Amino acid sequence: MRTVPLVGWPDLRQLVIAQAPQLSAPHAGGGGLCEVCHGPRCGGRPRCYNCDLHIQCGGDGLADVIVPVAFAVKGGQHARHLWQYKSAGLAAGARAGPAAMLRALLLVFLRDHGACLWRAAGITGPTHLAVVPTARGRPGVHPLRELIDAYLALPWAELSARPGGVQVRDLDPDRFSVGPMPGAAVLLIDDTWTTGSSAQSAAMALRRAGACSVVTVVLGRHVGLADAAAAGIGPAAMPFRPGSCPVHDDHVANR
Repeated sequence: MRTVPLVGWPDLRQLVIAQAPQLSAPHAGGGGLCEVCHGPRCGGRPRCYNCDLHIQCGGDGLADVIVPVAFAVKGGQHARHLWQYKSAGLAAGARAGPAAMLRALLLVFLRDHGACLWRAAGITGPTHLAVVPTARGRPGVHPLRELIDAYLALPWAELSARPGGVQVRDLDPDRFSVGPMPGAAVLLIDDTWTTGSSAQSAAMALRRAGACSVVTVVLGRHVGLADAAAAGIGPAAMPFRPGSCPVHDDHVANR
């Protein structure tokens, strides 16, 4: 695995502050958002269409808590950074800047708000880490794991796509496999969320392996321009606040 040059918390926090004005993120109690994935919901319903369907099909096998660090609005800076860091067609130098920005966002978010997520899931903290396997089936280490592995000390749950599986946008408890994990509390990390089927299928695989809890953190919750406008998602109407997360009131982090 490539060695990631380590930087300190002040440097990571400065990278978050630098990109904050261009970001949008859900806040605790924010209206008009799905109570599960915090994306745009359907009319007056509490959940979006996909999360509603997942609950009907997956029931208690889904993640306990799902939190996006920020919205990835189509055409916006965060969406571009996510595409650039994953793009094998770009030179390594072109991916380095976006990767550093994303790493800072995720690590600072977990440091500041991890306790909020564990409390919401009813656990004292995670025992294992996992990433949702890439849909592109690329060999080697998942780029998100490579991005953060040197900074996080917990053991990894080795999720993998089942051989011969077909990538679809539907919930599929057989899409991924993982070894036995009795009683594990897993922090499941994904880079992007569109329908949520991949992340929730991964959560179901972890549950079937014995995990007692799954907390899912997503770097970018993809949102189209029309949906973003309708839900008031954007830096002006719904700004990114480093001291806020969707599962606590803004003042908690600053006590």
